[in-house]
Amino acid sequence: MSAPSPEVTALLADAPRWAAELHRLRALCLDTPLAETVKWTQPCYTLGGKNVVLISAFKDYAALAFFKGVLLTDAAGLLTAPGEHSQAMRQLRVASVREINEHEAAIRAMLDEAAQLERDGRSVRFKTTAEYELPDELDSALDADAGLRAAWDALTPGRQRGYIVHVGGAKRGTTRAARVERHRGRILEGKGIHDR
Repeated sequence: MSAPSPEVTALLADAPRWAAELHRLRALCLDTPLAETVKWTQPCYTLGGKNVVLISAFKDYAALAFFKGVLLTDAAGLLTAPGEHSQAMRQLRVASVREINEHEAAIRAMLDEAAQLERDGRSVRFKTTAEYELPDELDSALDADAGLRAAWDALTPGRQRGYIVHVGGAKRGTTRAARVERHRGRILEGKGIHDR
């Protein structure tokens, strides 16, 4: 139902891994009303200019990554969060064309549902920065240094979340404290954890 994008065709022609799986996933996506394009060097399928699903290749699997996957019904239990802190994205991971064919009906249902979510204007409610628990080591450092606290308060919520997740991701308190100290200068400069 959708027109193939020459850019995606060229991209998939150079796919070193999971070529057969990527082509099969593409065929399923093209059999929807979603428009095919390339974003982030990956095939992306959109509706009304809004991102719905990506096709991706990883070391151990190929995947359909649904931007609002957390809202999908997923009756077959095929979706997984790509990371511990993923709030909206969900992946359908496959390791063979046979696996795709076995789950074709469920995949088609998810693609249809994902498109309908976009038509309906549904959105994912993301946690606010205030809903994240500040790691004790970061909280103590902010309490002990008024300049650091002022710089922290001036950071955007997204930058604050980046530090909260990074610092809080360490299991040991000494590692969490070391991460705070390692990034103290960046916070004082108003930079996020991934800013250059």
